[in-house]
Amino acid sequence: MKIQERVSAVLKAEARAIENVIVGPAFEDAIKILYHCTGHVLTTGMGKAGYVAKKFAATLCSTGTPAVYVHPGEAAHGDLGVILGNASIVAFSTSGKTREVLEMLALGRNLGLGQVIGITSHPDSALRELSDVVVDMGQIEEPCPIGMTPSASIATMLAISDGLALALLEIRGFSKEDFGMRHHGGYLGYRARGETS
Repeated sequence: MKIQERVSAVLKAEARAIENVIVGPAFEDAIKILYHCTGHVLTTGMGKAGYVAKKFAATLCSTGTPAVYVHPGEAAHGDLGVILGNASIVAFSTSGKTREVLEMLALGRNLGLGQVIGITSHPDSALRELSDVVVDMGQIEEPCPIGMTPSASIATMLAISDGLALALLEIRGFSKEDFGMRHHGGYLGYRARGETS
């Protein structure tokens, strides 16, 4: 194996997967749900998708949209109680077949869960049936040499979440000063206040 060629192939596969995402009306519908949500925006996902969901919640919080990540496994043991008011949820799952995620969404409806945004790839995804809006990641070929490790799919999922978060920030008219009030520490906090570290 030539290491540089392998790394280059992975980077190109991830970039290609992101470029192949079709940005259509579903993105606008998703933004409308997030913008008009009067409760917390919840995010969820299992495994690698869960880490993307956590990062998305963190990005939303720092850019003016209160959000909470809910682990789908813990949801089955009481964390589903975080659903209050008109909470909407963004569910991340490449396959859209993750049992814990699907159970969480179905049971969440019984607690008054608002609209569901599903971010998924597989056309036969059960997540599509449970979602009010589906953001389609497209068909993705993973560059993993054994065909198992999610990498291009996770890069695509992350890019989609960033696109949603930054479009929402702009629609809210969120300013650098607003950012600084929520992110007062570290290098970004200094930059937001126009200070040098």
